[in-house]
Amino acid sequence: MQFKIYFPIIIFAVFFSATMHSQNSKRQQLEARRTQIQKDIVYINALLSNTKRKESNLLSDVKDLKHKIKVREELISVITSESKELNNEIYVNQLEINKNKRDLETLKKDYANMIFKSYQSKSQNSRIMFLLSSENFFQAYKRFQYMKQYTSFRKMQGEEIQEKTTKLQALTDSLKIKKDQKTALLNEKKKEQTVIEKERKEQENLLSQVKEKEGNYKRQIQKFQKEEERIDAQIERLIREAIAASNKKVDGTSTKTTAGTSSKATFTLTAEAKELASKFTSNKGSLPWPVEKGYVSTYYGKQPHPIVSSATIQSNGVRITTEAGSKARAVFEGTVLAIQVMSGNQKAVLIQHGNYITVYKNLENVYVSTGDKVSTKQEIGTIFTDRITGKTILGFILSKNTDTENPASWIYKM
Repeated sequence: MQFKIYFPIIIFAVFFSATMHSQNSKRQQLEARRTQIQKDIVYINALLSNTKRKESNLLSDVKDLKHKIKVREELISVITSESKELNNEIYVNQLEINKNKRDLETLKKDYANMIFKSYQSKSQNSRIMFLLSSENFFQAYKRFQYMKQYTSFRKMQGEEIQEKTTKLQALTDSLKIKKDQKTALLNEKKKEQTVIEKERKEQENLLSQVKEKEGNYKRQIQKFQKEEERIDAQIERLIREAIAASNKKVDGTSTKTTAGTSSKATFTLTAEAKELASKFTSNKGSLPWPVEKGYVSTYYGKQPHPIVSSATIQSNGVRITTEAGSKARAVFEGTVLAIQVMSGNQKAVLIQHGNYITVYKNLENVYVSTGDKVSTKQEIGTIFTDRITGKTILGFILSKNTDTENPASWIYKM
């Protein structure tokens, strides 16, 4: 009978504990994400405030503003989710407080009744008479044990009341903290929404300026796209030549191919190269960023231009905006396959990892030479900073043989 009474209480306690643990874990993840986004916003604001505001940089300014708004929107989304989790915690916390209050009232009532009955029969004589009136020694012993248990139970009940009181106070304090946290989150959300409204108005103003000269900007984008295609074609040619040379060494044959042809060119791997390629593949999704700090300002693949929607861009890799003086880093161990000099004397470094190639474009100077062995996160060059825009942008490509792949699938949290 006693088991039936306490079984629902035990089930509720286990459920409550599991629910609270799950909610706390999820909210901790959201809190960590919110903290990281706040750091990202500070970094991006500091990074973009150093760029020079000129008409020639208008497209870049609009793009930067769009990225800032996107990050703030993500922050607001995380704050909203965190607030919901707090609401759930507050609700469950309040249920537990209500339950503890009822339990405490019941305990106090039972304890008061027990004390009253104990007071009625508290005289030492009545206790002695209770023992002496026993019919035999065994009954006297049983009565003595009962008296001991009664005293012990009364003490235990008093301790339980104290414990419940302490727990109730702790829950009440926790509830206040959670409500304060919720208020702080709502204030932060309101602040971010105000900033976003201001940035959106600024964005609309800049977009109207872009609209007035959309034809000019579209031609600029097309010119930039053609230059990127020319550089990527050079890089593909270098990879094809490297494949042909490598295969000739391994098995004495070579496939004569040129950039722009549809024929596939693949590395014939030695045992050592196969092992390196396998290690590279096993690290898919966890490779380090090719810069210490930065954010992706252009993503992989064919896409409409983020500002001039009538223009289309094709990106064989990603473009990462970082701070002036930043260094490009190898994302994995490998061998420097080639160093390509581009227009404006900027350079691209190609690093081979078995049959995988990583390319680091737009370097002002490089610290490695063709044939050098490099290690993961080794600095390979300084990224070029545009003197007009003030932007420091690394172009990063990842390919398997001559086929490019989306770096976001390989780099950790890109």
